[in-house]
Amino acid sequence: MAHPVTGEVSAPPGFATAEMVRRGLRGERIDLRGMLFQAALLLTLLISLAVLITLLVDVFIKGWPVFQARGGDFLTSNLSSFESRAGVWQGLWGSLLLMSVVVVFAFPVGIGAAVYLEEYARDTRLTRFINSNIRNLAGVPAIVYGLLGLAIFVQAMRGITGGRTVLAGGITLAILVLPIVIITSAEALRAVPQGIREAGYGVGATRWEVIRSHVLPSAAPGIFTGTVLSLARAFGETAPLILVGAVTGFFTTGSGGLGDRLLGNFTALPTIIFDWSRQPSADARQNAAAAIIVLMALILVVNAAAIILRNRYERKW
Repeated sequence: MAHPVTGEVSAPPGFATAEMVRRGLRGERIDLRGMLFQAALLLTLLISLAVLITLLVDVFIKGWPVFQARGGDFLTSNLSSFESRAGVWQGLWGSLLLMSVVVVFAFPVGIGAAVYLEEYARDTRLTRFINSNIRNLAGVPAIVYGLLGLAIFVQAMRGITGGRTVLAGGITLAILVLPIVIITSAEALRAVPQGIREAGYGVGATRWEVIRSHVLPSAAPGIFTGTVLSLARAFGETAPLILVGAVTGFFTTGSGGLGDRLLGNFTALPTIIFDWSRQPSADARQNAAAAIIVLMALILVVNAAAIILRNRYERKW
């Protein structure tokens, strides 16, 4: 637009603002604070990766000679007072038994609670209070759940659980991961588009039919991912198991059935690692590093299973 006196051409109104936005989108404007913040984030990422890689390299350096010297014997041998003969088979079996109890107790209860809170419960003060407490319980330290399991499942319910048994330890871990299962399942249900529910109601389906046939299948990838990742967390917990009576030394498992094993003494990979890492001998510490490798491999397998299940249901739906 030309000036009426000088004849200079000026930019139309709003041109300066549009030009600033255009330069910002093209990245021509130098945002010093943004660059510093991005550099700080990158630095924290690099520091975290450096610490993680250092720990992994240290564990593999100490633990790999055990596999080179003993091979699969380390996986199939029982606990022993001799470090050269000790293995992790009892810990593997105990961890699998504990995880089976966690799956039976935590997953149905957690998913059912999430379905009720998201699909049936009204938005009241009581519902908001319950949701807030569930989120707070997810951040409670594991040692607190160990004290809870010791007081309730080991002492108060000794007649049912048998005291310091696999059942008591498994239920304690189930209570520990239950808030995480509820939160992840609720988030997956909340992410299902409302149009899917409305379409089901539009053709005359009941609420339960809509949830069973449309909502749950659509939320299945997120539910599977959250529940399996919570199972991976339960794999690595040590403090609750020690409080509820996990054996840290040598013991015999016997030859009873599944019921006898659930009501018998137990150990797990984390408690074995804890016990070996306290020993003064170098062989015991090497065994602890090798057991850490086995535990990480199991957790990677569990995480891979979560990814496979998620991808399968995402392709299906």
